[in-house]
Amino acid sequence: MDATPQPVEALIVVDVQSAFFEGEEAAPHAAAVQERVEDLIDRARAVGALIVHLQNDGAPGTPDEPGTKGWELHLPVVPGPREAVIRKTVDDGFDGTQLGELLAGSGVRSLVVCGVMSEMCVLATSRTALEREYRVVLPHDAHGTYDVPPAPGETEGVPAAMASRVAEWALGDEVEIVAYAKDVTFAEPRG
Repeated sequence: MDATPQPVEALIVVDVQSAFFEGEEAAPHAAAVQERVEDLIDRARAVGALIVHLQNDGAPGTPDEPGTKGWELHLPVVPGPREAVIRKTVDDGFDGTQLGELLAGSGVRSLVVCGVMSEMCVLATSRTALEREYRVVLPHDAHGTYDVPPAPGETEGVPAAMASRVAEWALGDEVEIVAYAKDVTFAEPRG
C-alpha cells in the first residue's frame, strides 16, 4: 500500500444507499465506511473536485429497488457543476451511463473510488477506470462489503474484510491502494 498518493481530481462514491448503511441489514463496518466517505466528500467539496454519486437501480424486490427507502442515497448530495448523481443498473458505473463523458468533460485524469460492495461495484468501476487509463486510488478503509457465505459443501465463508482485501488485490498493480482515506488529497480538475 502506498503511503500518500498525489492529489486526485474526482471522487466516485459507489452505491452509498440506505439499504447497505442502515438497520440490521447494513454491511459490516458500514458506520466506519460512512464516516470515511463523508470525510472524503467534505474534503473534495472544499477544493472543488468533481464528486459523482453512483446509485444502483436494483431489480424488483431487492433492497435497492428504485423508489424504495433502501434505494435512496444515504448521504446528502449538493447538486451543481461539481457534484452529480448517476444511476446505474449493473456493477460497472461506466456501463450504460454518462460517467465516462462527465469525467472527460471535466478534465479528470485521476480519481478515488469508495463505497460498496468491494468485490462487485467498487471493483467493476475501478477496473473500467483503469482500462480507460485513469489514475485510480482506492482507500482500503473507505470501501466495504458483506461476509461471503460458505459455498455448498464448504465449511467456511469469507469475512467481509477479507473479501474487500481480495477485491483490491484483484485490481492488480495499476491501482493505488492506500491504507487510510485521510491520506487522500484532492485538487480541482483542470478542464
